[in-house]
Amino acid sequence: MAPSNSQSARPSLLRYIAMVILALIILVGIAVLITWLVLRPKNLVYSVEDAAIHNFNLTDANHLNSNFEFTIRAYNPNRRVSLYYDSVEVSVRYEDQTLATNAVQPFYQGHKNVTRLQVRLAAQTVALFGNVPKDLKLERTSGDIELDVWIKAKIRFKVGKWKSDHRTMKIFCSSVLVKFNRSKTFQRTPCHVEL
Repeated sequence: MAPSNSQSARPSLLRYIAMVILALIILVGIAVLITWLVLRPKNLVYSVEDAAIHNFNLTDANHLNSNFEFTIRAYNPNRRVSLYYDSVEVSVRYEDQTLATNAVQPFYQGHKNVTRLQVRLAAQTVALFGNVPKDLKLERTSGDIELDVWIKAKIRFKVGKWKSDHRTMKIFCSSVLVKFNRSKTFQRTPCHVEL
């Protein structure tokens, strides 16, 4: 008994659909590869280049008043990709407790560009918990303090005239050793970037 025309047409139709899907996957893959080869995207590089503490005062009631200053270096090593930083929030932490937070003005960073951000954060009567007051006093007497700097930014990439949607970038600079005595040299601290 010979197969009907509808049964023999079904496998050829499925084979045709599978070939079209495979061709689309290959074309998308080639497009992504060409885009990557043209742009050759490189990771953004951030570091803390300088830091200072002013008016450090830890009260008997375990409240902190202090001013923190950081110079953050943002390097975009890409030749064809530039960035819009639409919002940037910087916070300084000690032992997982936030001491101060501040926003940085939005800015544009061109390709192959180094931008230095001067960030000032003020801790005003910040209540400290747990062992934080005791540890801060100990580090104060040693002459320096180890802080973490967190940066959260909403960014957009620009390639030619094309601009991407917003993406959230998180930058974590751990163990920034800030000296109370400015005559001592500051050791540059690299940061970890998550996109």
